[in-house]
Amino acid sequence: MPLTQTAERRIPAAEVLEPRARDSWTHTRNGDPRGFIDSDKLKELWIHTGTACNLACPFCLEGSHPGDGRIPGMKLSDVKPFIHEALDMGVEQFSFTGGEPFVIRDFINILDYASHHRPCFVLTNATDPLLKRRHQVLPLLDNPYPIHFRVSLDFPDRARHDVDRGEGSFDKALEGIRWLVHQGFKVSIARQTDPDELVSSVESAFRGIFREWGIPETLAFTAFPDLGTPGSEDGSPEITETCMEKYPTREARSHFMCTYTRMLVKRGDRVRVYACTLVDDDPQYDLGGTLAESMDERIMLRHHRCFSCYRFGASCSAPG
Repeated sequence: MPLTQTAERRIPAAEVLEPRARDSWTHTRNGDPRGFIDSDKLKELWIHTGTACNLACPFCLEGSHPGDGRIPGMKLSDVKPFIHEALDMGVEQFSFTGGEPFVIRDFINILDYASHHRPCFVLTNATDPLLKRRHQVLPLLDNPYPIHFRVSLDFPDRARHDVDRGEGSFDKALEGIRWLVHQGFKVSIARQTDPDELVSSVESAFRGIFREWGIPETLAFTAFPDLGTPGSEDGSPEITETCMEKYPTREARSHFMCTYTRMLVKRGDRVRVYACTLVDDDPQYDLGGTLAESMDERIMLRHHRCFSCYRFGASCSAPG
């Protein structure tokens, strides 16, 4: 998942997660009751395929790199029971993140199975792992439900993109985008943000590149704020119950992903349910071993990435 990196204090995850205060799950450092979300309905189930990736981007919010095992790779047998539990709960979409999902050996089988049941959404860098499996991806077009790919393309600048992702990765991503679009898959772009950027100018620059590559200029963009790397603390303000008074109804709070999503994360040989895609480095967001029990848990907005959702309405979901 592509995100920018600012100077930040790297500290052990255990230090971030517990010693802020004895009751830090429910109260801020100042002792104020912490803001929270009570979940509504499971609309989207995210599946973390594992943190292994073909790239080693220093800004990666998952800390992914080749061979990384912080979160092990998923298998179809791991996710099948959860797919059917989610279907029973009325889920509307299955979404996938990593690492790079196409690095995972069983990912095509997982995606094939899921897209027989609901629309799917895949985050990918669209470079070698996808390009080498085009012969396996193409038949998925015939499945009952569509697959939407969101491709990481950080900046409309080849040199700037490649300085962290590796030489040639910009052109490979564009090759992947062009291939996906030309086959008939839906594609959108995940990009990084700069302070004080002019959005229209950035997106215009991207569209100029798309014209050169024969890619439609109508692709949607999702721009992410800096969410930091695992085990980091960026000094974001803490969200209190008073802060949440501006979101008095469930509808008003619906932009918080934890209202309507859950994410499957493999820990050792077990699959656990986490609150959302941004908090898997904090074990207190482990909500249990089933989707049903996870929906009964109150989500405290303690993680520093929660503030990004609060401030920007940041969402990992597909653009509307």
